[in-house]
Amino acid sequence: MSKIENAENVRLFALNSNQPLARRLSEKLGLPLSDATITHFADGEISITINESVRGREVYVLQSVSQPVNTNLMELLIMVDALRRASAAKINVIMPYYGYARQDRKARSREPITAKLIANLLEMDQIDRLIAIDFHAPQLQGFFDIPVDHLQAAPILASYFAQSDLDLENTVIVAPDHAGVTLARRFAEFLGTPIAIIDNRNLEQQRGAKTTETPTSIIGDVANKTALVVDDIVDTGVRVANSAELLKSCGAKEVYGVATHAVLSKGAVERIQNSAVKNMVVTDTIDLPAEKRIDKLVRLSIADLLAGAVASIHNHESIHYLYNMPEVKPVED
Repeated sequence: MSKIENAENVRLFALNSNQPLARRLSEKLGLPLSDATITHFADGEISITINESVRGREVYVLQSVSQPVNTNLMELLIMVDALRRASAAKINVIMPYYGYARQDRKARSREPITAKLIANLLEMDQIDRLIAIDFHAPQLQGFFDIPVDHLQAAPILASYFAQSDLDLENTVIVAPDHAGVTLARRFAEFLGTPIAIIDNRNLEQQRGAKTTETPTSIIGDVANKTALVVDDIVDTGVRVANSAELLKSCGAKEVYGVATHAVLSKGAVERIQNSAVKNMVVTDTIDLPAEKRIDKLVRLSIADLLAGAVASIHNHESIHYLYNMPEVKPVED
């Protein structure tokens, strides 16, 4: 990983959404977290005070727009406003999880495109660059007219399985629906494995419909194989649990869930714990409270990935090497 040149001109701030990841990033960069005070008034208003000079500095602000989504988004917007008014030279936002990314198109008439609204708000706030991990749809980069570094967690997640004792010759990567085929193919390229697709078209006859029904057919061979169900987000856990049930009924030996962003809402923890999933492998783009860190959950850190991106951006170097598989180990906190 590249070292930051002229580090005295760089400031790294962390807001409230993911302090553990911020501390890991700070350690990897050898750059201390800068001092800011974030206060929430009784009525919910947010006040931020920056406790050191940022005049003429290149600033990086880490904030995932995760639960509580709207509070974390407002913290970020207010922080950027404070930095701009304090004469920061550049304001780079590190957003490991881009909230509202699933609302990236009009699935029905009279719906908003909220992912674009968030992009507009960030640009109106005058950020200079966005660093993000695994947008729900890569096309979200086109919502911005500023530089966007769209990093991928697939090399980290794939590396975990490549370093394990998994029999890759008898492993198959599974897309939980047709929309997930691109991600599954990318994952399979890292591991040199075939892919399969869960065909749930009959369950989605109405566009955007939500269902808890288990799909009934698979495109591809999963019998006597270890199946890795790959997705970008695990939210309620319904899709990965239903996929595991179907894969087991079709002869899969073991089923692992894989996702970048562990949203884990609406009973997801219990649903995954009680499912046929052997382990659910995720990253730390979203900080999880202790009650959600169940036995089946394996968390991998993206701190090295972000540190490499920050150093390369600051030093005006290519980030291409970040798309290779690194050495990884689970987070232990």
